[in-house]
Amino acid sequence: MAETKVKKSFFQRNAEKEIAKEEEEEKKVAMGTVRFVAIVVFSLIFLGMELYNTMVRPLDWHISYSSHLSLSLILIYLYKPFAEKFKNKWLWILDIAAIAIAIYVALYFIKDCSFFQQRVMMVDPMRPSDIFASCGLLIILVLCVWRTMGMALAGFVLFFIAYAFFGQYLPASCPFRFSGMKWQRFFEMLTLSSDGIYGSPLAACVTTIFYYFVFGALFSQCGGGQVLIDCGMKLSDKTAGGPAKASVVSSGLMGMVSGSAVANVTTTGVFTIPLMKKAGYTPEQAAAVESVASTGGQIMPPIMGVGAFIMAEMIGVSYAKIAVDALLPALGYYVAVFLLVHNIAKKNHLGGKGSETHYTSVPVVPRLYRLIPVIVLVVMIFAGMPLPTSALVGSALAIIICYVSKETRLAPKELLQAILTGVKQAANIAIPTAACGVMIGIVVRSGAANKLTTIINEVGNSHLLPALVITMIGCLILGMALPTVAAYLIANILFATTLTNLVGGIYPDMSSSTVLLMVNMFIFYFGVVAQITPPVCVASFTAAGIANGSSWKTGWTAFFFAIVAFIVPYAFIYQPAILLQANSVVEIIYACVMLFIAVFFLAGGVSGYFFATIKSPVLRAALFVAGVCVAMPGTVTDILGYGVGGVILVLQLMLARKEKAVQAA
Repeated sequence: MAETKVKKSFFQRNAEKEIAKEEEEEKKVAMGTVRFVAIVVFSLIFLGMELYNTMVRPLDWHISYSSHLSLSLILIYLYKPFAEKFKNKWLWILDIAAIAIAIYVALYFIKDCSFFQQRVMMVDPMRPSDIFASCGLLIILVLCVWRTMGMALAGFVLFFIAYAFFGQYLPASCPFRFSGMKWQRFFEMLTLSSDGIYGSPLAACVTTIFYYFVFGALFSQCGGGQVLIDCGMKLSDKTAGGPAKASVVSSGLMGMVSGSAVANVTTTGVFTIPLMKKAGYTPEQAAAVESVASTGGQIMPPIMGVGAFIMAEMIGVSYAKIAVDALLPALGYYVAVFLLVHNIAKKNHLGGKGSETHYTSVPVVPRLYRLIPVIVLVVMIFAGMPLPTSALVGSALAIIICYVSKETRLAPKELLQAILTGVKQAANIAIPTAACGVMIGIVVRSGAANKLTTIINEVGNSHLLPALVITMIGCLILGMALPTVAAYLIANILFATTLTNLVGGIYPDMSSSTVLLMVNMFIFYFGVVAQITPPVCVASFTAAGIANGSSWKTGWTAFFFAIVAFIVPYAFIYQPAILLQANSVVEIIYACVMLFIAVFFLAGGVSGYFFATIKSPVLRAALFVAGVCVAMPGTVTDILGYGVGGVILVLQLMLARKEKAVQAA
């Protein structure tokens, strides 16, 4: 049968082009000896500096932050030079010049560290050498962002830089007009203060995230990642819709470690998507299930996405607290997806005990010891140990466990490659994080966030719900164009102040740290689900490529499958007990029951199956609305939600019994 051609939108073509380009670059392993040696040397210097900073003596932030960013820039220019991008060997001059500037900036801060420690901000003048270093750093950073993240994030940075200098020329009636920045003060803010490039987002990369990327690479090398995938695949393999349930479980388990939607899709999807298609799921359904399940890894404790570590740094709470408080919403997300695929399987009679679509692998039990590093890591985190120490202990255990089995035993070259992979991933995340620091500094100094707060308050008449909706739309738009970390950081500086004031007004007795946690979690959730929100949904497009399905259909299917992720953030703002913020255990238990009843109704409404196929579109819509009403607190909504949902439940149970009797006859 001839393959139907699907007309693709600009967003699809652009996203798929970027994915294909990235995959092509990842496949390029051949490089010159000099370049490879340079990568190894700078990676080991990077690792050594981070280990010294944690295990020997903490370095002054001027040294540690600048060195971290400079080494990240050097490695990215070595891994992804402009000379290769444009296939022009003369562009190596640009790449080498950028590397030289990065080295100069690092040495500059090391040499003059004592001067910067004594310098008085906004009082002492900028020296020519200060301006040269700052200007050079900004140029190579923006170029690196363009090279690695595309024009979207680079465009955002350039827009904010233009705003810093030309904001004073906006019309007098424009609420975002401000006095503008002098270029000397602009560069001072950029590199010599904690509001710019070297702000709290980059601090999280230096003090925490680096070690977790190295741990992830080593844990994968010791076979722990494959064990998690196999565990997930085995747990649900023989039930109705088994391959889809296995995708949900294995992607959830793997996501706890990797925290990356696209990485999860490419790791687990190669196993789960073919099995789902064989079981009867359409390519689009199989790809959607995998992308939704993989995306949830960024919100799934104990090891969430990179944004969660940055969130802890920015709001000043422990990462363990964020992980604990995020557990209930994350479980709600995965239970919803699990129920959804179960309902679809029941509705379409997919999988089950008689199915031949079972996952086969070597026995899991003899390999469970490979999970020791991640288990120890989690125990140490919740025992209150420092995050870098926990990651380093986990990494050491992963290396030891590699040598237990001949199958995973590493040659020196393989161990080096694992370390290089972890360092490269850490360097990759430092670039957008530092770029966001530029925007954060400009927003803080210009007062743009406070001005946006005034506008949102006027539009929403100081009501919380309109502000939440505006924030959600803003987060989704940012998340479509930018990596999750960048989307979260920009949304935080734009919307957090508004929401914090409004939420604090609703809960006057709640501590400021709790209010900040609720607001940041709301922003973080929508930055994450943007990965599966059309028109730009990179995780869905990646899964569609594996499934050989329509990217557009996959994107919309994933969007509807993950609809509960759009409800839960509103629920925990209006019902803080879902984030374990309550005065009593009874409130938390009630919130837990309420959340899972809401998820139960929502999954039935989205799938069109609730113990039996829902034949009426009106009943299906009513069940979905009932789920939303249950999720939202309030006597009226509770009565409406439980009442409508209960009536539909009775009707569907009666229909299921009737169908069963007919089949028996």
